[in-house]
Amino acid sequence: MEKWFGAAGICLNDNAELLMVLQGKPEEKKTWSIPSGGKEHEETFEECCIREIKEETGYSVEIVEDIKIKKRTYKHLNLSAEAHYFLVKIVGGKRSFQDPDNLIYEIAWKTLDEIQTLELTFPEDRSFLINYIKEAIPS
Repeated sequence: MEKWFGAAGICLNDNAELLMVLQGKPEEKKTWSIPSGGKEHEETFEECCIREIKEETGYSVEIVEDIKIKKRTYKHLNLSAEAHYFLVKIVGGKRSFQDPDNLIYEIAWKTLDEIQTLELTFPEDRSFLINYIKEAIPS
C-alpha cells in the first residue's frame, strides 16, 4: 500500500470565517477544502502546511498550534494517508492564486452556516471543522 503524508491549515478570521479553497483537477467536479497538500521529501509537517497555504492562497502564515493528525486508509486507491492539521494565523501576503498545480479555482472565507452545506473534498472533515469553529467563537 502506498503511503501519503501531508498537512492542512485551519485559518479563522476575526468573524470566525474559515479560509477555504475550491479545488479539483480540470476533469473533476470542484469541491471545497481547507488549504492542504502533500509533504515534500525533506520538509516538516509545519513547513508543508505553511508552503501549501502560500501556494494555494497567497497568504503567509505561521503555525499557532497542532490540532490533530488524521489517518485514513483508502482501500480503493491502495493508499494510506496521514494529514497533520494546524491552526495558523496570517502574518503577510495577499490573496492570490499561485498554485503550481493549477488545481485552485477560488479562495474564500466561509461562514459556519456555509460550511454545513458546502460540497467538501473531504466530507469526513465537516463535523470536525464545524465543532472547531464553534469552540473558537467567544461566547
